[in-house]
Amino acid sequence: MLYDNLVAEARRNDPFDDVRAGALARARWLVDLLERQRAAFGAGLHGPYTPEQPDTRYAGIQAEIDAGLAACGDEEGRAAVLSLLLAASFGDTLWEYDSEIGSLVGRVRGWTPAEVAVMLLRSAEYDMGFWFANALGSALTAAEGLDDEGLRTVAPWLRWAHTELLDTEVGSGASSLARRLRALLALVDGAEIPDGLIPEQAPWAAPLRARATATPGAELSGLIRHLADLTAPRPTQRWRRTCLTAVEAASGRDLVAETLRALAEGEPLCSREHGRQTAWEYGDHHYHYVVHQNDGDLARGTVWAAALTAGPAAVPYLDALALRTGAARPTGVVEDLKLAGAAINALAEIDDPTALESLWRLRSRIRHRGLRKQLDTALTAAAGRQGITPEQLVERSVPDHGLAADGSLEREMGGHRVRVEIEDATTVRIGFTAPDGRTSRTAPAALKDGFPEELKELKTLVREVRGTLAGERGRIEALMSAAREWPYDEWCRHYRDHPVTGVLVRGLIWEFQGADGEWHAVAPAARPDGRPERVRLWHPIRASVDEIGAWRERIVGERLRQPFKQAFRELYLLTPAEEETGVYSNRFAAHIVHYRQLYALFKERGWQTNFLGHYDGGRDGEARAEFADGRWRVCFHHEPADDGGYDVERAATDQVRFERRDGRRWREAPLADVEPLVFSEAMRDVDLFVGVTSIAADPEWSDRGESRHAAYWRRAGFGDLTASAEVRREVLERILPRLRIADRCSIAGRWLSVRGDLRTYRIHLGSANILMEPDDSYLCIVPARRRTEGKVFLPFEDDRLSLILSKAQLLAADTKISDETILRQIKRGG
Repeated sequence: MLYDNLVAEARRNDPFDDVRAGALARARWLVDLLERQRAAFGAGLHGPYTPEQPDTRYAGIQAEIDAGLAACGDEEGRAAVLSLLLAASFGDTLWEYDSEIGSLVGRVRGWTPAEVAVMLLRSAEYDMGFWFANALGSALTAAEGLDDEGLRTVAPWLRWAHTELLDTEVGSGASSLARRLRALLALVDGAEIPDGLIPEQAPWAAPLRARATATPGAELSGLIRHLADLTAPRPTQRWRRTCLTAVEAASGRDLVAETLRALAEGEPLCSREHGRQTAWEYGDHHYHYVVHQNDGDLARGTVWAAALTAGPAAVPYLDALALRTGAARPTGVVEDLKLAGAAINALAEIDDPTALESLWRLRSRIRHRGLRKQLDTALTAAAGRQGITPEQLVERSVPDHGLAADGSLEREMGGHRVRVEIEDATTVRIGFTAPDGRTSRTAPAALKDGFPEELKELKTLVREVRGTLAGERGRIEALMSAAREWPYDEWCRHYRDHPVTGVLVRGLIWEFQGADGEWHAVAPAARPDGRPERVRLWHPIRASVDEIGAWRERIVGERLRQPFKQAFRELYLLTPAEEETGVYSNRFAAHIVHYRQLYALFKERGWQTNFLGHYDGGRDGEARAEFADGRWRVCFHHEPADDGGYDVERAATDQVRFERRDGRRWREAPLADVEPLVFSEAMRDVDLFVGVTSIAADPEWSDRGESRHAAYWRRAGFGDLTASAEVRREVLERILPRLRIADRCSIAGRWLSVRGDLRTYRIHLGSANILMEPDDSYLCIVPARRRTEGKVFLPFEDDRLSLILSKAQLLAADTKISDETILRQIKRGG
């Protein structure tokens, strides 16, 4: 009998045995109906077929239950709620009565502290988190009807429930339940901070713990509870007003500022020592994190409180926290997107130039799609407040780091002169000049001992300038697809004369428009004639073949190294095959690439993509990027190339498609409608992805035997040149005559031929793979993992071109090769 079983289970040898037994006795009718209902359900599952359908019997009994509950008065209704909670079970039949309890618990009156305690205790016995949450919510509804004396009586069980809630994964409703519990406890004792609200071991919460121990009180408790009540990405105006009042009442400005600093810079938590960040994680992997998920609301509330009260002073810590928890590159801790988002949103509302500079830096360093959207939204809102476009805001927010117009900064320190200087588009150095004139790249001992803090500050400055320089390099290169124009004075102020941006600008070709409307290109670092009206970045797609050739010859002849490939930039024009396919291009389809390398390159170039894997939805890869200031989007499709385990080692490339922005939507566009600049720049990125990650560029692939991709490796590794390889050949044609090995080298088609003393070698200009004459045997040379500075001038940075030249120099003097693995290959059949 169900009733007898429940009565037996009700005896817990605690103060509430009589309460449970009394409720079951008063609601005996309900327990009997529940037993009949379960029997009817069981008959439907296991019994023989009868004309009377089991579900009809079940529904009839449910109607009796509903009618009986609707007729209950207060006392019988409370007994029914307790009986339903006690009768709930979660075995094979999963009996739970949330709807029945919900129809009663808010209607009946007269709840006693003992009945509420029974409900609280029973809720934590439920097996699954969301059932616990539902039962706890009903118990809190009953508790909210108690008077002050009743709340004081039930307070121990409310505290216990709060602790249980923090230790249980209950889903999205946890924050709301915690707020209700803390509100009830505050009515009992306004100075109490419930156990677990301030995490006991988290380093970032140390300032809160210390303050709660040293000077507890109602004001501090009210502030802590209010901070933990923030659950939305952005607080409401009411929350903000209350926050400011609570901070002032608790004298908490320094407290929230110190806690924000601990979040940004403090020691992280360890998954082995402190448990996993989220309760649903499994596995044995070890990692570090900043905030446990149960403490996220308190941490985010602290972030906003510090931003609201400290303003610009909070910017460095908000910046560091957003980067620490939101950057794709390793930062020592796992991502916490909610915490990073709170820092970004808080930065967006600080009306100060330093906040804009921080948002600009974060935009160039954070790759996560959701956080990028938040950054774009923040910059758009800030631009709107200033009456300019987001693009103008970005270029006006580039920090100058206190550098002089030439990109340098000098300080006197202990008789030494210290100089921080941007040397070129990729290099920022710090140098030291002693009183006797001797120079050094390392700090003298006198400065290390006498000025440690000043040196630390300068080294931090160097890191920040490098970050800004890298971000600006990527931003300006992205302008190659944007076709933007600037008034001349505005361009001078924010580009040419900027201490950081100017270093890059002065290495590029720009076009200037005069009063006659004609555009004239001007060499890097040169000034235009007269006073132009407008400026735009030169792109070879708008120039003639002769003009492009002239610029390339000048760049090489004058040894002008550009910050990125501009004069020698590849051009990708629509082909007849692409005109035939219409809306997609197969130009870079059917390549086999190293997938992890491809995925990393996507992230590095700012493309958004899903991660391939052998799981539902993991076989269709789509990488996307926006071009032309967000007017166009490109989609590069790919898929796993092999069947096998969970991890994807190789991927096969597929179509490239284009979409045009239409309001807030994207519409697929025919290739013929794509702007030539956008098409060329997008296909250039795809060519880069394939060229760098293709197995054809892997010098060790030939050692893997006759694998299923061997035919592709031979075809792509020695096949026709792509547009980037064609440009590589043109550069070699211009610089080879200037090299010491010029008499041993010649270019024929897709090969650089190098005559050594032992053999003659042909280096493929696309893959850098090598064949040896006369039998075309393959020569495997694995490049050193550590990059070294090349001795040959190149007009732009190109790792593959540098590799080809280094191989050519090595093979031209093949009698001096000491590596036995290379020599054995050369002498075999030589």
